[in-house]
Amino acid sequence: MAALLSGCATQRPPSASAGEQPAAGRTQPQADSDDDEEADAPLPAHAQMQAPRIENLPKQELTPQILYQMLMAEVAGQRGNLPLSTRAYIDLAKSTRDPRIARRATEIAMFSRQNDVALEAAKLWNEIEPDSPQARQTLAGVLVGSDRLDEAETHIARLLEQEGAALPGALLRLNRLFARQSDKGQVQRVVNKLTQPYVARPEGRLARAEAALNAGAGDAAVQEADEALRLKPGWEQAVLIKAQAQRAASPEKSVATLREFLSRNPKAREVRLQYARSLVNDKQYKEARSEFERLLKDFPGNADVVYAVGVLSMQLNDYDAAEASLRKLLDMEYRDPNLVRLYLGQIAEERKQTDEAIKWFSSVEAGEQYAAAQVRIANLLARQGRIDEARRSLQGAAANSSRDRVQFLLTEAQIMRDAGQAQEAFDLVSSQLTSQPDQPDLLYESALLAERLGRMDVLETNLRRLIGLKPDHAHAYNALGYSLADRGERLDEAQALVAKALEISPDDPFILDSMGWVLFKRGDANGALAPLQRAYGIRQDPEIAAHLGEVLWALGKREDAQKLLREAASANPQNEVLANAIKKLIP
Repeated sequence: MAALLSGCATQRPPSASAGEQPAAGRTQPQADSDDDEEADAPLPAHAQMQAPRIENLPKQELTPQILYQMLMAEVAGQRGNLPLSTRAYIDLAKSTRDPRIARRATEIAMFSRQNDVALEAAKLWNEIEPDSPQARQTLAGVLVGSDRLDEAETHIARLLEQEGAALPGALLRLNRLFARQSDKGQVQRVVNKLTQPYVARPEGRLARAEAALNAGAGDAAVQEADEALRLKPGWEQAVLIKAQAQRAASPEKSVATLREFLSRNPKAREVRLQYARSLVNDKQYKEARSEFERLLKDFPGNADVVYAVGVLSMQLNDYDAAEASLRKLLDMEYRDPNLVRLYLGQIAEERKQTDEAIKWFSSVEAGEQYAAAQVRIANLLARQGRIDEARRSLQGAAANSSRDRVQFLLTEAQIMRDAGQAQEAFDLVSSQLTSQPDQPDLLYESALLAERLGRMDVLETNLRRLIGLKPDHAHAYNALGYSLADRGERLDEAQALVAKALEISPDDPFILDSMGWVLFKRGDANGALAPLQRAYGIRQDPEIAAHLGEVLWALGKREDAQKLLREAASANPQNEVLANAIKKLIP
């Protein structure tokens, strides 16, 4: 307010006599800087807006009425009555034609998300100060935010014309202005019109390519990116957009584009990084690691590249290389040391170095990785037969949220269940359900434990409650359907439940297994074969193997069944379901 008031007093009042001079020893007051306005303003001002030049300000007297309206507007804003504050400033801007006051009205309306009022104020500001880039830029932004792209187009075009030497950067930033627009097709059309005068510039072509990419027009994006590359050969940004546009239709072609570019521009860091990531997406881990290692030679201090090499080495089971990279990250003070420690613990776990793994997991501090580390510590202790110690570890862990507490309790219940303490585990979960009767994970775990205890009434009650709470919970439908089918009960309903689960999650191997088992129980061994084979192809789980083996046996493919069951038993010697299937089928 101080800046606005001093600005209004900058010009001599029109009523002053021509010979009147300032008092001796004084100078005419000058407008405060924009920084002063930021400090004094009760509401945030927009950093890109600059105070109007003194010579463009209207000559007007700071009358009692103007002072009153400004004070009323500011006090209203301070008291939270932003609509009154904005309206007072708009009325004052109309009467004074002072761009600073119009600007202030615009700022407050935008800050308080009064979109219609912000548009009115921004138009008024632009009308009062038509040569101000800040006024025009603000008006264009408000129009875009109001989905009035056609109106915004004229103002954006004018702004581009005024950019001069900064035009290339402005063209590259053009799509950011429309980032929140839902109609990407309309954005593409507007960007094409705005860049029409600049199609001979590579930045104009790239702006078009980016708009086409966002609109899902892959072919147009590739074409515009190619034009940008023709105008500016070796431009990494252009080839990255081209490869991204190609990926949806042909991942192979996208990778080939990046590879070909790298053959001509081997030092193109961002392209090589994207190429390596594309190889990871395509599960070509060995090739991806080679690319990241090459990047590591060129940029040895890049923590993200070191991280990628470490994680890919884990994927390839090269634990020595993975550990070396991850330890290096800790020395580099990587931004997420807890994640690195979690990975180092997993490496030790894979190497059967239990004490070392527990040491690493215990070093994970509070944060996003903490709960996962605590669960792994408990499971490692349980595998050593230290059940009570595992439970105490979970009970003493510091839960950061109710979700963490539930996770710790479920892990404790699963450890007890696997140790043959199903009743105790059921009681533990049931006691927690008393205070959280609608917690989905507790309901699901309670149902599974109830099945182990033969409490089918509890199983069905809890699963149906879960389905009512979460109608898209595929595993609730699946568990209920499988339970009915396994007992040979209500098979029509069982198939319908599993079919619903499969509709929600069509590639889940356990749901595919349930469908195969339901069909087999209904006497349709031929129909059961395909879903079971698909399930086992996705995940070689011992219980899926047991079901598939029994179906193969029923279809007379006994050698195939025996081979499958023996191989599965070799990999999973302790699985009870698989052992029962072998005992039943193989003499």
